[in-house]
Amino acid sequence: MLSRTARYGLKAAVHIAEQGDPSPARVEDLAQALDVPRNYLSKILHRMAQAGLLNSTRGRGGGFWLPRDPGTVTLIEVIQCLEPTHAFDVQCLLGRPDCSDADPCTAHGRWCAVRDEISRFFTETTLAELARPESGG
Repeated sequence: MLSRTARYGLKAAVHIAEQGDPSPARVEDLAQALDVPRNYLSKILHRMAQAGLLNSTRGRGGGFWLPRDPGTVTLIEVIQCLEPTHAFDVQCLLGRPDCSDADPCTAHGRWCAVRDEISRFFTETTLAELARPESGG
């Protein structure tokens, strides 16, 4: 449903939220903890920083951190800065350009219900809700 980039971005954001530590998370440490290629993760984190979801600093002691409380950052914010369109943005599951309530495809009613529930999950769920405090296991 989500691209690899969006999945890695979500994993990284949740991991940073779990740290509960204001000190910057290093790309190397994140890549190792999440089992994600370092260079790929670095590009993702920089995109998230450009979008304002993360702050970053370079050099010794540098890394990435959340500038906002994780309870105020929704999953959709992370996803949208990494991929402009998502599976749950698809209006017609069967790809009909004219699919609507007035002229539905055979999957329209069921797909709309599923799509809306998925969309609601991503727009209402925050990083804090998915993060487990590091000491809490």
